[in-house]
Amino acid sequence: MSTSPAIRRIIQSLIVITVVSAVAWAADPGGDGHSSVVRSVGIAMLAATVLAYFGNLIKQPLLLAYLAAGVVIGPSIGLGLIKNVHDIETISHFGLILLLFLIGLEIDVKKLRESGKSLIIGGITQFPLTVAIGIGFFMLLGYTLGGGKYDLIYLAACCGLSSTAIVVKLLYGKFELDTLAGRITLGILVFQDIWAILLLGIQPNLANPDVAQILLSFGKGFLLVAVSMLISKFVLPRVFKSVAKVPELVLVSSLGWCFLVCGGAAYLNLSLEMGALIAGVAISTFPYNLDVIAKVVNIRDFFVTLFFVSLGVQIPNPLANTSILAVAAIVSIFLVAARFAAIFPALYALNNGLRVSLLTPINLSQISEFSLVIASLGVAAGHIARDTLSIIIFVFVITSVSSTYMIKYSDAIQKTLARALRAIGLREIQSAAQDDDSAPGKEIALLGFHRTASSLLHEIMDANSAATGGHTLADKLVVVDFNPEIHESLQSLGIKVVYGDIGHLDTLHHAGIHDVRIVISTIPDTMLVGTDNLTIIRAMRDICPHAKIIVTAESTERALKMYAEGADYVFLPRILSAQRLMTVIGALLGDRPGELESVAAKEIEGLTERQEIIR
Repeated sequence: MSTSPAIRRIIQSLIVITVVSAVAWAADPGGDGHSSVVRSVGIAMLAATVLAYFGNLIKQPLLLAYLAAGVVIGPSIGLGLIKNVHDIETISHFGLILLLFLIGLEIDVKKLRESGKSLIIGGITQFPLTVAIGIGFFMLLGYTLGGGKYDLIYLAACCGLSSTAIVVKLLYGKFELDTLAGRITLGILVFQDIWAILLLGIQPNLANPDVAQILLSFGKGFLLVAVSMLISKFVLPRVFKSVAKVPELVLVSSLGWCFLVCGGAAYLNLSLEMGALIAGVAISTFPYNLDVIAKVVNIRDFFVTLFFVSLGVQIPNPLANTSILAVAAIVSIFLVAARFAAIFPALYALNNGLRVSLLTPINLSQISEFSLVIASLGVAAGHIARDTLSIIIFVFVITSVSSTYMIKYSDAIQKTLARALRAIGLREIQSAAQDDDSAPGKEIALLGFHRTASSLLHEIMDANSAATGGHTLADKLVVVDFNPEIHESLQSLGIKVVYGDIGHLDTLHHAGIHDVRIVISTIPDTMLVGTDNLTIIRAMRDICPHAKIIVTAESTERALKMYAEGADYVFLPRILSAQRLMTVIGALLGDRPGELESVAAKEIEGLTERQEIIR
């Protein structure tokens, strides 16, 4: 059974982390103080590794394996290996912060603006519409408002929020965050965070909401955004440019910036997650963002794994109260239906077509972990009964499982629903926004940019200019490299360039080269750091399976291995140089000095006129 490189990398990372955790646990299994945290983390990673491995064998989403791991080691249903979830909860919170930081890095503000009315109207209306529908639904279930109890309001509000962690992790893994449906989904999630902040502002004074406190929270949020954007505009570009040639410093600087903004958010009594999101957005336009994403992903995966395991640990025993489980199942069905009722009509009316209008509510068909926090605070304040909290927890579990499969098979679900809607008279609407998702990509991807690539670019542009009357291949070529000085020169020529280290496969995944026709690596293995041309060939077969692959070798044995691995052409500089030199040697041996002088004169003229980026 074959697995994708991404899955293999995750499993390998988990195994390494598990071994380290197991050694630490074995060194001090007493369970006191700091060793208790190490022990709990070690147990969590062991369970996550085992269940992730078996989940992958039966082709189940890893996220469900992590939740199941938490159930197995938790005190309510499982073996009780972890008694106190707080041992891993604090550490796992880093995962949510890094996840939101990566979301911010992925946000293309320009594309969000292009989503326009769809994103804004969808974001503003989704939550209040869901709450309004929810109030009617829960009143039918027998919930009432009054007597100092607010179960009706809490249930309706909690059902209006979706899980950022689940949605973004799954869409990120499917490379769908940058589609139109993905951008609208992400925009609605951002608006939901704003609504959640509003809820938290109202919650302490639910009977008599403090409007001034709510406005103060919004003011603090705008202040944090403004200060972060000013720093990112006037200070951070110089910092990042000074460390850009050392990828490790780019990573450390990025994480330092993330936690600096998180600290500012905490100082202003805002959520750390909001600070991480703002930090990511602030540097999302930098040319280094893809490289940062590629390096943060593995760190994030460790903490996100702990986050979902910790959620699994908190799942209560459903057999303790089967009536609550039955209500939760009904509420879960309602939640999915309410998402479609609140989102689909608005998006369809704004000419997004059936596909985008259906994919967005499919993506958002789960309850948020933020709802668990709000409900827990509600129990502490005496606003709701503990049974209501249990219902919300079970709805979270049920919808987390169901939405994982819904997002995984969203395209098939969307097509089935679209056929049904067309059958009752709704028609597909083609829009300019939809065309954005199907726009053709680049045709040639140049991985790494050094001397040979510089010469090749000159030849491509020179030959194409002669053939097409001045037009170049700039609109068909994309370069992936981490030298910022190269970027400015390439951009001045109209060449699309992506900052990233080709030694990290995640960079290549997110560089937008899935549909290219030709992939070229002109850098030999001795100059590549963290990868080689054989690895690049394997990665390209996964990322862009239909592309022709050209790579560089330094020996005939290595070239033959590359051909066997699937390269379409292997470039050996020493052999081509030798063939060129034979022309010169032949002229000398044949006593044709005039011919050699003519060739040399042309070479000198060509070198004088040649304007390359790397001379």
